[in-house]
Amino acid sequence: MEKMLAWIDARFPLTALWESQWGKYVAPKNFNFWYYFGSLAAFVLVIQIVTGIFLTMNYKPDATKAFESVEYIMRDVQWGWLIRYMHSTGASMFFIVVYLHMFRGLMYGSYRKPRELVWIFGCLIYLALMAEAFFGYLLPWGQMSYWGAQVIVNLFSSIPLIGEDLAVWIRGDFTISDVTLNRFFAFHVIALPLVLLGLVMAHLMALHETGSNNPDGVQIKYQPKDPATGLPLDGIYSHPYYTVKDIVGVVVFLAVFSVIVFFMPEMGGYFIEANNFVPADPLRTPVHIAPVWYFTPYYAMLRAVPSYFGTQVWGVIVMGLAVMVFFAVPWLDRGAVRSVRYRGTLYKTWLAIFVVSFLVLGYLGVVPITIWGQFGESVPLVGGVDRATVVARVFTALYFAFFVLMPWYTAIDKTKPEPTRVTG
Repeated sequence: MEKMLAWIDARFPLTALWESQWGKYVAPKNFNFWYYFGSLAAFVLVIQIVTGIFLTMNYKPDATKAFESVEYIMRDVQWGWLIRYMHSTGASMFFIVVYLHMFRGLMYGSYRKPRELVWIFGCLIYLALMAEAFFGYLLPWGQMSYWGAQVIVNLFSSIPLIGEDLAVWIRGDFTISDVTLNRFFAFHVIALPLVLLGLVMAHLMALHETGSNNPDGVQIKYQPKDPATGLPLDGIYSHPYYTVKDIVGVVVFLAVFSVIVFFMPEMGGYFIEANNFVPADPLRTPVHIAPVWYFTPYYAMLRAVPSYFGTQVWGVIVMGLAVMVFFAVPWLDRGAVRSVRYRGTLYKTWLAIFVVSFLVLGYLGVVPITIWGQFGESVPLVGGVDRATVVARVFTALYFAFFVLMPWYTAIDKTKPEPTRVTG
């Protein structure tokens, strides 16, 4: 094996690549629970690619056969049901892991100088992941897949001047049809996975160039070297230390993942809606159309914005800004320290408000807006407003306030002194 490895290294930098990217990569020694989710995101990506390859072996991107091919996978292909449920569960788990990974970045200031580009690549991964999930959502060709795609694509038609042409261009037809299914299949299976893999590589390369952040926000890269090891004082090699740590995270993740796959793959309709077990019918609209749970915070914002002059363009703008604002975070934060450990009450309060707003909006995006009735229903008012819509508007305002007010509250927040060494 040593001779074979030497033969490969003479022709390809395999060992050097391993050591630079992981084996000899120096990381802070105080990583905690929150640092599981980066490696878990890469692990779930592998699950999605592998299961996706097996699904494409039996799936037919044809409007007359797509739903039947999914049923064939579930009923007749050996272990097909397991592969399909691993893929559908993996999609939701991917977003859970990514959301927790992003939250960790907001907690510990992982977007601060010199890691702005790491954060930007991460936001681009998030956008590509959303697109990948959207294109894949149509492929089962169930009722919710069809009508959910219809609603989302129709949003583009509200854009002034180019909206109608843009919607036709995305669909490839004047309505969701066989052409759309083939187009979305190509994007989901080939184009976007390549983009995702490229962005993940760029994300990791940028991270390893600047060095990893840690819960204390200490820049270990600039610490004096330990004479005994030649490493920064608070640094350790990723392998074997974080290899073992990440394996523990993977084992726990697989336990949770297996429980969901084997015992509740639909997750009460949040991972797979009941309507998606019904073939797509362009002539029968479901009573309540809603996207999958990981899109619902933005969908709630869209519904919260009133339709002015018969167009939903303002809702589309708000929904788009809610995602794009993450790119500006490195320049909005004016705090004196990175980590939430040394931040004051203001930042901690606003971060909590942001999390609560995101969760409440996620719930409101799942349920019908009439769930709590209307204001004005007991008094003679014209055009009563749904209570859920009012709540969604309040939390949409709080969501954006977290970002818009960030330069102010981070600048005046009282902070503790940031240590020069990690505290463990």
